[in-house]
Amino acid sequence: MRKIFGLLLVAVLTIVLAACGGGDNKDKKETIKIGASPAPHAEILEEAKPLLEKEGYNLEIKTINDYTTPNKLLDKGELDANFFQHTPYLKTESKEKGYKIESAGNVHIEPMAVYSKKYKHLKDLPKGATVYVSNNPAEEGRFLSFFTKAGLIEIKDGVNPVDATFDDITENKKNIKFNNKQSAEFLPKSYQADEGDATIINSNYAIEQKLNPIKDSIAVEGKDSPYANLIAVQKGHKDDKKVKALMKVLQSKEIKDFINKKYDGAVISAK
Repeated sequence: MRKIFGLLLVAVLTIVLAACGGGDNKDKKETIKIGASPAPHAEILEEAKPLLEKEGYNLEIKTINDYTTPNKLLDKGELDANFFQHTPYLKTESKEKGYKIESAGNVHIEPMAVYSKKYKHLKDLPKGATVYVSNNPAEEGRFLSFFTKAGLIEIKDGVNPVDATFDDITENKKNIKFNNKQSAEFLPKSYQADEGDATIINSNYAIEQKLNPIKDSIAVEGKDSPYANLIAVQKGHKDDKKVKALMKVLQSKEIKDFINKKYDGAVISAK
């Protein structure tokens, strides 16, 4: 009798545990692994977390403070997505390194800006001035646009400003020298150390150092910038259910309002 009772008890427990396990599996949320720059990207993603939970997904954020690692990890499949780059950079990286990566959509624009402790306007730069810029070749046209708009530099006819390089300069009225020996993350230190006459800094790194591109710079990009920051995924995955859920949240009114309120113009939600 005891043996029969024991067997019945085991059977009942097995059924109960199986039912509980089934319930857990049903309620378990799928995880989205994403690599992102610390600010503003990771901050935006933190704000998106509870909204994604409502959509049935956990968002696992890996903070990466450089511009080379995120695409490596995404290409290897160690991330589901990354959030740190714009289209020209993605195209350059994919072409040079053979990455099979594509955009799932734009989220925001970070207006790049020129900073100087010595001068108030670009036109005030002296002859032979040194301007510190990053060693990112995908942004050379972006750097040059400040100076072409100010009438200090001219580039070859027919060259798309986005694709322009230092080699495309045809006239440099003040013989401005561009120092591009450093990575973007080190430029705020160059500015704080008062190296050179001016420094061009990506807004994510400026924000980390409490610099406001609108208030603290001597020149800043307008809202028409073609350098919107995007969510990148492996090719063939932009229509995945979880990627669509991620984009739905990041392009939502809630996130746009958060961006516009928190960053006071230093970061602008993409259209």
